[in-house]
Amino acid sequence: MKRFALAIGLLTLLVFTLAAATQPQKPSDETAIRSTVTDYIEGYYTADAARMERSLHPHYLKHTISGGDGKLKMTERTGLQMVQDVRGGEVTPLLDRKEEIRVLDITGDVASAKLVTAHWVDYLTLSKWNGEWKIVSVVLRENE
Repeated sequence: MKRFALAIGLLTLLVFTLAAATQPQKPSDETAIRSTVTDYIEGYYTADAARMERSLHPHYLKHTISGGDGKLKMTERTGLQMVQDVRGGEVTPLLDRKEEIRVLDITGDVASAKLVTAHWVDYLTLSKWNGEWKIVSVVLRENE
């Protein structure tokens, strides 16, 4: 019975080791994705349009969902609109800045991430474009 339990334990360890070894994500990709999302949010916080722009894919589109109680509102912004908004915006005070970045999944040249701030949550889709990770789309849900 002990040999059977030991064999099952070793088999389980082998399966988990093989699963981890065959994951399509690379630490360098995760680091690059985090850096892209950091450029995005820090560009916004510091009104640095160039920093934000370098994080965006040419086909970037953002959907913002606001409201509650069955009365949701959705608006859209293109990358150009976002960069213009940031260029004309104000610097966010340090005390109001919060960013928690989680890379949710990486499969080949597509990834998803979650950005939690003090006032909203962003769900981001990224693509590796010409060797660099860029944000293709964002769905932002404002906190109520």
